[in-house]
Amino acid sequence: MDQDDVHGEAVAASPYSLRNSQLGFFGRIALFFRQVISELRKVVTPTRKELIKFTVVVFIFVLIVMGLVYGFDSLFGYLTHLVFGVPDA
Repeated sequence: MDQDDVHGEAVAASPYSLRNSQLGFFGRIALFFRQVISELRKVVTPTRKELIKFTVVVFIFVLIVMGLVYGFDSLFGYLTHLVFGVPDA
């Protein structure tokens, strides 16, 4: 079943195929907004449990990346100190 059959209009059609037809400037703008609304209807809001799980996963990932950046920074700082030493003050 086509998207045309579901909504009764050419919402899922390629914008380039409709641009070549007799749609004017305002017709293309209206088509754009119909397509945006159609896509927004497909958005699924996560449940509270899913939202908490996603937040925890992102938080743990950020902590891991922070640890890696800190580790590499410390390692390169130590290696730089070994190679160049500390200038006499």
